[in-house]
Amino acid sequence: MNGRRYYKPRPSFGRIMLRIIIGAVICLLIAAAVAYFALGVRYKSQRTADGLKIRFFGLTENGNIKKGWIRYSNGLSAKIDASSGRLIYSNGDVYEGELSGAMKEGAGKMTYSNGDVYEGEFRGDVYDGKGVLTYAEGAVYDGMFVSGREDGSASVTFPDGSSFTGTYKDGKMDGASCVFRHANGDVYTGDFSDGMMNGHGEYVWANGDKYTGDFKNDVREGHGVYEWANGEKYDGEFAGNLMNGYGVYTFVGGRTYEGYFENGVVVRTDTNE
Repeated sequence: MNGRRYYKPRPSFGRIMLRIIIGAVICLLIAAAVAYFALGVRYKSQRTADGLKIRFFGLTENGNIKKGWIRYSNGLSAKIDASSGRLIYSNGDVYEGELSGAMKEGAGKMTYSNGDVYEGEFRGDVYDGKGVLTYAEGAVYDGMFVSGREDGSASVTFPDGSSFTGTYKDGKMDGASCVFRHANGDVYTGDFSDGMMNGHGEYVWANGDKYTGDFKNDVREGHGVYEWANGEKYDGEFAGNLMNGYGVYTFVGGRTYEGYFENGVVVRTDTNE
């Protein structure tokens, strides 16, 4: 009897690899489902007060983060352990304190790898409220913060020994009735804006000289009265820290000189007594 043999064609290499890949994907999905429902593994995202997006992946319990990893939209990452209130960042920074989800919230301490230390209140993962920021080079800011910036009443000491008491706005000295004490003994009391003497104020030098009047960008500018320690006085206009414009100069003994000045020098006289 003459019969034919039939052979089942072998699957191609490509089909074999496809089956393997499909099987692996199915296994991964099953493992992910088991982890999600049995172990509490979650993927969550939040957004900080300064606009950064936080992505968390790790273990949760009843919807609350336990431990895992955080990645920020600026490329920074951190390991989080909510039970100890600790964040260890990829750049060496360390946070210890209260958390809300994956964000710093409440009282805490942030130690930076460069030596700076902040201890105080956080909201939305940034400084917000009362806090003390100590810089590695020696400056200390003790005061209020808003959305991660120095903002509000504050006392500041600087590495050279000078100090400031007053208010800050958006990270700079800004406000009325502020006091800046220089390390050499000079003292300014008055208005600040944009981090400089701007407005009306009084500057007293360590040698006893005193100026009371207008300032612009740390310079005597406008109307003011300069009193020398020896008793002489100028009451008039200033520009570029010098007597510029109309003014009255009073000498020791009471004699006055009234007229126009330019860069500290008399240019025209109205009266001369």
